[in-house]
Amino acid sequence: MNPIKKIIETDLFKITSLNSLSVLLKIGIGLITSKLLAVFVGPSGMALVGNLRNFSSSLESITTLGFQNGVVKYVAEHKNDKLQLQKIIATAFISLLFFAVVSSFILFFLAAFWNTQIFGNNFDYQIIFKAIALVLPWYAISAFLLSVINGLGKFKEVIWTNITGNAIGLLVSFYMIWNYKTLGALLSIVISPSLLFFVTFYFISKELSLSSIIKFRNFDFETIKKLSSYSLMALVSSVLGPLVYLVIRKNIIEVVGLEQAGFWETMTRISTYYMMFITTILSVYFFPKLSIAENNKETQNIFRTFYKNILPLFVLAVTVIYFARFFIIKFLFTPDFLPVTTLFFWQLTGDILKSAALVLGFQFFAKKMTKAFILSEIASLTVLYFLSHYFVVIFGIQGIVMAQALDNFIYLLGLAVYFRKSLFG
Repeated sequence: MNPIKKIIETDLFKITSLNSLSVLLKIGIGLITSKLLAVFVGPSGMALVGNLRNFSSSLESITTLGFQNGVVKYVAEHKNDKLQLQKIIATAFISLLFFAVVSSFILFFLAAFWNTQIFGNNFDYQIIFKAIALVLPWYAISAFLLSVINGLGKFKEVIWTNITGNAIGLLVSFYMIWNYKTLGALLSIVISPSLLFFVTFYFISKELSLSSIIKFRNFDFETIKKLSSYSLMALVSSVLGPLVYLVIRKNIIEVVGLEQAGFWETMTRISTYYMMFITTILSVYFFPKLSIAENNKETQNIFRTFYKNILPLFVLAVTVIYFARFFIIKFLFTPDFLPVTTLFFWQLTGDILKSAALVLGFQFFAKKMTKAFILSEIASLTVLYFLSHYFVVIFGIQGIVMAQALDNFIYLLGLAVYFRKSLFG
Protein backbone atom coordinates (compact mmCIF):
# COMPACT_ATOMS: atom_id res chain seq x y z
CA MET A 1 0.00 0.00 0.00
CA ASN A 2 1.17 3.55 -0.75
CA PRO A 3 2.78 4.91 2.48
CA ILE A 4 0.98 8.23 2.19
CA LYS A 5 -2.36 6.50 1.59
CA LYS A 6 -1.68 4.25 4.58
CA ILE A 7 -1.11 7.26 6.84
CA ILE A 8 -4.20 9.06 5.54
CA GLU A 9 -6.38 6.04 6.28
CA THR A 10 -5.33 5.79 9.95
CA ASP A 11 -7.83 6.86 12.63
CA LEU A 12 -5.26 9.21 14.17
CA PHE A 13 -4.78 11.09 10.90
CA LYS A 14 -8.53 11.40 10.33
CA ILE A 15 -9.23 12.57 13.86
CA THR A 16 -6.21 14.90 13.91
CA SER A 17 -7.24 16.47 10.59
CA LEU A 18 -10.81 17.06 11.73
CA ASN A 19 -9.54 18.26 15.10
CA SER A 20 -7.18 20.67 13.34
CA LEU A 21 -10.13 22.05 11.39
CA SER A 22 -12.01 22.50 14.68
CA VAL A 23 -9.05 24.23 16.31
CA LEU A 24 -8.44 26.49 13.32
CA LEU A 25 -12.10 27.49 13.34
CA LYS A 26 -11.98 28.17 17.07
CA ILE A 27 -8.79 30.19 16.65
CA GLY A 28 -10.47 32.20 13.88
CA ILE A 29 -13.44 32.80 16.15
CA GLY A 30 -11.06 33.70 18.96
CA LEU A 31 -9.31 36.23 16.73
CA ILE A 32 -12.57 38.02 16.06
CA THR A 33 -13.60 37.92 19.72
CA SER A 34 -10.18 39.16 20.84
CA LYS A 35 -10.37 42.08 18.43
CA LEU A 36 -13.78 43.00 19.78
CA LEU A 37 -12.49 42.83 23.34
CA ALA A 38 -9.43 44.92 22.47
CA VAL A 39 -11.51 47.64 20.83
CA PHE A 40 -14.50 47.75 23.19
CA VAL A 41 -12.99 46.60 26.50
CA GLY A 42 -9.26 47.39 26.53
CA PRO A 43 -6.44 45.95 28.74
CA SER A 44 -8.19 46.75 32.03
CA GLY A 45 -11.44 45.11 30.94
CA MET A 46 -9.43 42.12 29.75
CA ALA A 47 -8.25 41.56 33.33
CA LEU A 48 -11.88 41.46 34.54
CA VAL A 49 -12.69 38.97 31.79
CA GLY A 50 -9.76 36.86 33.01
CA ASN A 51 -11.08 36.87 36.58
CA LEU A 52 -14.52 35.70 35.45
CA ARG A 53 -13.00 33.00 33.22
CA ASN A 54 -11.04 31.58 36.16
CA PHE A 55 -14.11 31.68 38.41
CA SER A 56 -16.31 30.10 35.74
CA SER A 57 -13.78 27.35 35.15
CA SER A 58 -13.74 26.44 38.83
CA LEU A 59 -17.52 26.66 39.10
CA GLU A 60 -18.09 24.46 36.05
CA SER A 61 -15.86 21.76 37.49
CA ILE A 62 -17.61 21.90 40.87
CA THR A 63 -21.04 21.76 39.26
CA THR A 64 -20.20 18.75 37.08
CA LEU A 65 -18.64 17.10 40.17
CA GLY A 66 -15.51 16.44 38.14
CA PHE A 67 -17.22 13.42 36.59
CA GLN A 68 -16.24 14.05 32.96
CA ASN A 69 -13.03 12.01 32.81
CA GLY A 70 -14.59 9.28 34.93
CA VAL A 71 -17.63 9.12 32.64
CA VAL A 72 -15.37 8.88 29.58
CA LYS A 73 -13.36 6.06 31.17
CA TYR A 74 -16.28 3.95 32.39
CA VAL A 75 -18.44 4.48 29.32
CA ALA A 76 -15.46 3.44 27.18
CA GLU A 77 -14.98 0.32 29.31
CA HIS A 78 -18.67 -0.69 29.49
CA LYS A 79 -20.13 0.56 26.22
CA ASN A 80 -20.96 -3.02 25.26
CA ASP A 81 -22.46 -3.82 28.68
CA LYS A 82 -25.98 -2.38 28.56
CA LEU A 83 -26.74 -2.73 32.29
CA GLN A 84 -23.52 -1.12 33.50
CA LEU A 85 -23.77 1.61 30.89
CA GLN A 86 -27.28 2.51 32.10
CA LYS A 87 -26.06 2.68 35.70
CA ILE A 88 -23.15 4.95 34.80
CA ILE A 89 -25.25 7.36 32.73
CA ALA A 90 -28.23 7.51 35.12
CA THR A 91 -26.12 7.87 38.26
CA ALA A 92 -23.88 10.60 36.89
CA PHE A 93 -26.77 12.53 35.32
CA ILE A 94 -29.00 12.54 38.42
CA SER A 95 -26.11 13.46 40.73
CA LEU A 96 -24.78 16.38 38.74
CA LEU A 97 -28.24 17.78 37.93
CA PHE A 98 -29.10 17.86 41.64
CA PHE A 99 -25.81 19.55 42.49
CA ALA A 100 -26.15 22.04 39.63
CA VAL A 101 -29.56 23.16 40.86
CA VAL A 102 -28.25 23.61 44.42
CA SER A 103 -25.27 25.61 43.11
CA SER A 104 -27.62 27.81 41.08
CA PHE A 105 -29.60 28.79 44.18
CA ILE A 106 -26.39 29.65 46.05
CA LEU A 107 -25.15 31.81 43.18
CA PHE A 108 -28.43 33.62 42.63
CA PHE A 109 -29.13 34.60 46.20
CA LEU A 110 -25.51 35.46 47.06
CA ALA A 111 -24.77 37.39 43.86
CA ALA A 112 -23.56 40.45 45.76
CA PHE A 113 -21.03 38.41 47.72
CA TRP A 114 -19.59 36.74 44.60
CA ASN A 115 -19.40 40.08 42.80
CA THR A 116 -17.21 41.49 45.58
CA GLN A 117 -14.98 38.41 45.65
CA ILE A 118 -14.36 38.30 41.90
CA PHE A 119 -14.52 41.91 40.75
CA GLY A 120 -13.91 43.87 43.96
CA ASN A 121 -15.87 46.76 45.41
CA ASN A 122 -15.44 49.08 42.42
CA PHE A 123 -17.60 47.08 40.00
CA ASP A 124 -21.23 46.03 40.24
CA TYR A 125 -21.84 42.99 38.05
CA GLN A 126 -24.30 41.06 40.22
CA ILE A 127 -26.37 40.35 37.10
CA ILE A 128 -23.50 38.17 35.84
CA PHE A 129 -23.81 35.77 38.74
CA LYS A 130 -27.58 35.65 38.48
CA ALA A 131 -27.19 34.79 34.80
CA ILE A 132 -24.74 32.02 35.68
CA ALA A 133 -27.30 30.64 38.14
CA LEU A 134 -29.92 30.38 35.40
CA VAL A 135 -27.75 28.65 32.80
CA LEU A 136 -25.60 26.45 35.06
CA PRO A 137 -27.81 23.30 34.94
CA TRP A 138 -27.85 23.43 31.14
CA TYR A 139 -24.07 23.65 31.03
CA ALA A 140 -23.69 20.75 33.47
CA ILE A 141 -25.93 18.50 31.36
CA SER A 142 -24.19 19.42 28.10
CA ALA A 143 -20.74 18.70 29.61
CA PHE A 144 -22.00 15.33 30.82
CA LEU A 145 -23.52 14.40 27.46
CA LEU A 146 -20.31 15.33 25.67
CA SER A 147 -18.37 13.00 28.00
CA VAL A 148 -20.76 10.15 27.16
CA ILE A 149 -20.30 10.74 23.43
CA ASN A 150 -16.52 10.76 23.90
CA GLY A 151 -16.63 7.57 25.95
CA LEU A 152 -18.62 5.84 23.22
CA GLY A 153 -15.70 6.51 20.89
CA LYS A 154 -17.65 8.93 18.68
CA PHE A 155 -14.62 11.14 18.08
CA LYS A 156 -16.06 12.91 15.05
CA GLU A 157 -19.27 13.77 16.89
CA VAL A 158 -17.27 15.27 19.76
CA ILE A 159 -15.29 17.46 17.38
CA TRP A 160 -18.37 18.52 15.40
CA THR A 161 -20.05 19.41 18.68
CA ASN A 162 -17.11 21.67 19.53
CA ILE A 163 -17.18 23.23 16.06
CA THR A 164 -20.90 24.00 16.30
CA GLY A 165 -20.55 25.28 19.85
CA ASN A 166 -17.72 27.62 18.84
CA ALA A 167 -19.79 29.05 15.99
CA ILE A 168 -22.71 29.70 18.34
CA GLY A 169 -20.30 31.25 20.84
CA LEU A 170 -19.02 33.67 18.21
CA LEU A 171 -22.49 34.92 17.38
CA VAL A 172 -23.36 35.39 21.05
CA SER A 173 -20.04 37.12 21.83
CA PHE A 174 -20.30 39.44 18.83
CA TYR A 175 -23.80 40.56 19.74
CA MET A 176 -23.12 40.97 23.46
CA ILE A 177 -19.76 42.78 23.19
CA TRP A 178 -20.95 45.04 20.39
CA ASN A 179 -24.01 46.16 22.32
CA TYR A 180 -22.96 45.99 25.97
CA LYS A 181 -19.15 46.38 25.95
CA THR A 182 -17.55 44.97 29.15
CA LEU A 183 -20.87 43.73 30.53
CA GLY A 184 -21.54 41.99 27.23
CA ALA A 185 -18.09 40.35 27.25
CA LEU A 186 -18.75 38.98 30.72
CA LEU A 187 -22.26 37.79 29.82
CA SER A 188 -21.00 36.01 26.69
CA ILE A 189 -18.59 33.97 28.84
CA VAL A 190 -21.57 32.87 30.92
CA ILE A 191 -24.16 32.22 28.22
CA SER A 192 -22.19 30.59 25.38
CA PRO A 193 -21.20 27.27 27.05
CA SER A 194 -24.78 26.51 28.12
CA LEU A 195 -26.03 26.72 24.53
CA LEU A 196 -23.92 23.66 23.76
CA PHE A 197 -26.67 21.60 25.42
CA PHE A 198 -28.78 21.65 22.25
CA VAL A 199 -25.88 20.39 20.13
CA THR A 200 -24.86 17.58 22.51
CA PHE A 201 -28.47 16.50 22.95
CA TYR A 202 -28.85 16.19 19.17
CA PHE A 203 -25.80 13.91 18.85
CA ILE A 204 -26.53 11.79 21.94
CA SER A 205 -30.12 11.22 20.87
CA LYS A 206 -28.77 9.48 17.75
CA GLU A 207 -26.83 7.01 19.92
CA LEU A 208 -28.93 6.44 23.05
CA SER A 209 -32.48 6.77 24.32
CA LEU A 210 -31.88 8.89 27.43
CA SER A 211 -35.53 8.73 28.55
CA SER A 212 -35.27 4.95 28.98
CA ILE A 213 -31.89 5.15 30.75
CA ILE A 214 -32.15 8.07 33.17
CA LYS A 215 -34.40 6.57 35.84
CA PHE A 216 -33.98 6.41 39.61
CA ARG A 217 -33.97 2.62 39.55
CA ASN A 218 -30.69 2.78 37.60
CA PHE A 219 -29.05 4.97 40.25
CA ASP A 220 -26.08 3.06 41.69
CA PHE A 221 -24.04 4.05 44.76
CA GLU A 222 -21.16 1.82 43.68
CA THR A 223 -20.85 3.95 40.54
CA ILE A 224 -20.78 7.09 42.70
CA LYS A 225 -17.91 5.54 44.65
CA LYS A 226 -15.99 4.87 41.44
CA LEU A 227 -16.56 8.37 40.09
CA SER A 228 -15.66 10.05 43.40
CA SER A 229 -11.94 9.58 42.71
CA TYR A 230 -12.32 11.66 39.57
CA SER A 231 -14.20 14.30 41.57
CA LEU A 232 -11.21 14.68 43.87
CA MET A 233 -8.83 14.99 40.93
CA ALA A 234 -11.07 17.55 39.22
CA LEU A 235 -11.38 19.63 42.38
CA VAL A 236 -7.62 19.93 42.52
CA SER A 237 -6.90 20.61 38.84
CA SER A 238 -10.00 22.48 37.69
CA VAL A 239 -10.91 24.29 40.91
CA LEU A 240 -7.71 24.87 42.84
CA GLY A 241 -5.80 25.70 39.63
CA PRO A 242 -8.01 28.60 38.48
CA LEU A 243 -8.23 29.89 42.06
CA VAL A 244 -4.43 30.00 42.25
CA TYR A 245 -4.37 31.92 38.95
CA LEU A 246 -7.00 34.29 40.36
CA VAL A 247 -4.78 34.99 43.38
CA ILE A 248 -1.76 35.45 41.11
CA ARG A 249 -3.67 37.95 38.97
CA LYS A 250 -4.72 39.92 42.05
CA ASN A 251 -1.08 40.04 43.13
CA ILE A 252 -0.06 41.29 39.67
CA ILE A 253 -2.65 44.07 39.92
CA GLU A 254 -1.27 45.10 43.31
CA VAL A 255 2.41 44.96 42.27
CA VAL A 256 2.46 46.21 38.65
CA GLY A 257 -1.11 47.41 37.98
CA LEU A 258 -4.38 46.42 36.32
CA GLU A 259 -3.12 47.16 32.80
CA GLN A 260 -0.14 44.80 33.20
CA ALA A 261 -2.52 42.12 34.47
CA GLY A 262 -4.51 42.70 31.28
CA PHE A 263 -1.37 42.08 29.20
CA TRP A 264 -0.83 38.74 30.94
CA GLU A 265 -4.48 37.82 30.38
CA THR A 266 -4.04 38.69 26.69
CA MET A 267 -1.00 36.40 26.44
CA THR A 268 -2.91 33.67 28.26
CA ARG A 269 -5.80 34.10 25.83
CA ILE A 270 -3.50 33.68 22.82
CA SER A 271 -1.93 30.63 24.46
CA THR A 272 -5.36 29.10 24.96
CA TYR A 273 -6.03 29.27 21.24
CA TYR A 274 -3.02 27.30 20.04
CA MET A 275 -3.06 24.95 23.06
CA MET A 276 -6.51 23.79 21.92
CA PHE A 277 -4.82 21.64 19.28
CA ILE A 278 -3.04 19.64 21.98
CA THR A 279 -5.76 19.54 24.64
CA THR A 280 -8.57 18.49 22.32
CA ILE A 281 -6.62 15.75 20.53
CA LEU A 282 -5.49 14.43 23.92
CA SER A 283 -9.03 14.44 25.32
CA VAL A 284 -10.76 13.10 22.23
CA TYR A 285 -8.25 10.51 20.97
CA PHE A 286 -5.44 9.72 23.42
CA PHE A 287 -7.37 9.66 26.72
CA PRO A 288 -9.82 6.91 25.66
CA LYS A 289 -6.86 4.93 24.30
CA LEU A 290 -4.94 5.25 27.58
CA SER A 291 -8.07 4.25 29.51
CA ILE A 292 -8.26 0.84 27.84
CA ALA A 293 -4.49 0.19 27.56
CA GLU A 294 -3.84 -3.08 29.40
CA ASN A 295 -0.08 -2.97 29.98
CA ASN A 296 3.03 -0.76 29.91
CA LYS A 297 3.82 -1.76 26.32
CA GLU A 298 0.48 -0.48 25.02
CA THR A 299 0.81 2.70 27.08
CA GLN A 300 4.34 3.24 25.79
CA ASN A 301 3.12 2.97 22.20
CA ILE A 302 0.44 5.60 22.88
CA PHE A 303 3.01 7.97 24.41
CA ARG A 304 5.36 7.33 21.49
CA THR A 305 2.62 8.11 18.98
CA PHE A 306 2.05 11.48 20.64
CA TYR A 307 5.72 12.46 20.89
CA LYS A 308 6.49 11.27 17.37
CA ASN A 309 3.46 12.57 15.45
CA ILE A 310 1.82 15.37 17.43
CA LEU A 311 4.44 17.20 19.51
CA PRO A 312 6.84 18.01 16.60
CA LEU A 313 3.98 19.64 14.67
CA PHE A 314 3.10 21.68 17.74
CA VAL A 315 6.70 22.85 18.21
CA LEU A 316 6.81 23.92 14.56
CA ALA A 317 3.53 25.81 14.95
CA VAL A 318 4.59 27.76 18.06
CA THR A 319 7.92 28.63 16.40
CA VAL A 320 5.98 30.28 13.58
CA ILE A 321 3.81 32.03 16.17
CA TYR A 322 6.88 33.46 17.90
CA PHE A 323 8.28 35.04 14.74
CA ALA A 324 4.83 36.38 13.85
CA ARG A 325 4.16 37.82 17.33
CA PHE A 326 4.18 41.50 16.31
CA PHE A 327 1.81 40.83 13.44
CA ILE A 328 -0.45 38.78 15.71
CA ILE A 329 -0.75 41.52 18.33
CA LYS A 330 -1.34 44.27 15.76
CA PHE A 331 -3.88 42.16 13.90
CA LEU A 332 -5.76 40.78 16.91
CA PHE A 333 -5.64 43.73 19.24
CA THR A 334 -4.64 47.40 19.18
CA PRO A 335 -1.27 49.22 19.53
CA ASP A 336 -1.98 49.49 23.26
CA PHE A 337 -1.29 45.75 23.52
CA LEU A 338 2.21 45.74 21.92
CA PRO A 339 3.94 45.16 25.33
CA VAL A 340 2.45 41.66 25.18
CA THR A 341 5.10 40.75 22.54
CA THR A 342 7.72 40.64 25.33
CA LEU A 343 5.87 37.74 26.94
CA PHE A 344 5.84 35.37 23.94
CA PHE A 345 9.20 33.62 24.34
CA TRP A 346 8.69 32.31 27.86
CA GLN A 347 5.00 31.62 27.30
CA LEU A 348 5.69 29.51 24.20
CA THR A 349 8.60 27.72 25.89
CA GLY A 350 6.39 26.90 28.85
CA ASP A 351 3.58 25.67 26.62
CA ILE A 352 5.87 23.27 24.75
CA LEU A 353 6.94 21.80 28.10
CA LYS A 354 3.32 21.73 29.24
CA SER A 355 2.26 19.84 26.11
CA ALA A 356 4.97 17.24 26.65
CA ALA A 357 3.73 16.77 30.23
CA LEU A 358 -0.01 16.72 29.46
CA VAL A 359 -0.02 13.33 27.76
CA LEU A 360 1.75 11.84 30.79
CA GLY A 361 -0.67 13.59 33.12
CA PHE A 362 -3.65 11.99 31.37
CA GLN A 363 -2.34 8.66 32.64
CA PHE A 364 -3.42 9.72 36.15
CA PHE A 365 -7.02 9.92 34.95
CA ALA A 366 -6.84 6.90 32.67
CA LYS A 367 -5.66 4.61 35.49
CA LYS A 368 -7.44 6.47 38.32
CA MET A 369 -4.23 7.28 40.18
CA THR A 370 -5.93 9.72 42.53
CA LYS A 371 -3.35 10.24 45.28
CA ALA A 372 -0.42 10.59 42.90
CA PHE A 373 -2.32 13.10 40.76
CA ILE A 374 -3.41 15.25 43.71
CA LEU A 375 0.11 15.36 45.16
CA SER A 376 1.67 16.26 41.79
CA GLU A 377 -0.92 18.93 41.05
CA ILE A 378 -0.69 20.57 44.47
CA ALA A 379 3.11 20.51 44.25
CA SER A 380 3.02 22.14 40.80
CA LEU A 381 0.54 24.84 41.83
CA THR A 382 2.54 25.57 44.98
CA VAL A 383 5.73 26.01 42.97
CA LEU A 384 3.91 28.26 40.50
CA TYR A 385 2.39 30.38 43.29
CA PHE A 386 5.70 31.12 45.01
CA LEU A 387 7.72 31.51 41.80
CA SER A 388 5.18 33.96 40.36
CA HIS A 389 5.13 36.10 43.52
CA TYR A 390 8.95 36.15 43.62
CA PHE A 391 9.58 36.66 39.89
CA VAL A 392 7.01 39.44 39.37
CA VAL A 393 8.84 41.62 41.89
CA ILE A 394 12.18 41.09 40.11
CA PHE A 395 11.20 40.86 36.43
CA GLY A 396 7.81 42.58 36.34
CA ILE A 397 5.07 41.04 34.23
CA GLN A 398 7.64 38.88 32.37
CA GLY A 399 8.28 37.15 35.67
CA ILE A 400 4.86 35.47 35.49
CA VAL A 401 5.51 33.67 32.20
CA MET A 402 9.04 32.80 33.35
CA ALA A 403 7.55 31.24 36.48
CA GLN A 404 5.07 29.25 34.38
CA ALA A 405 7.84 27.91 32.11
CA LEU A 406 10.01 26.84 35.04
CA ASP A 407 7.04 25.24 36.80
CA ASN A 408 6.13 23.29 33.63
CA PHE A 409 9.73 22.07 33.29
CA ILE A 410 9.77 20.81 36.88
CA TYR A 411 6.37 19.16 36.40
CA LEU A 412 7.46 17.40 33.18
CA LEU A 413 10.63 16.15 34.84
CA GLY A 414 8.65 14.80 37.79
CA LEU A 415 6.14 12.97 35.57
CA ALA A 416 8.91 11.50 33.39
CA VAL A 417 10.51 10.00 36.49
CA TYR A 418 7.19 8.77 37.91
CA PHE A 419 6.03 7.13 34.66
CA ARG A 420 9.49 5.97 33.59
CA LYS A 421 8.39 2.32 33.23
CA SER A 422 5.49 3.04 30.87
CA LEU A 423 7.42 5.83 29.14
CA PHE A 424 10.79 4.18 28.55
CA GLY A 425 9.90 0.50 28.91
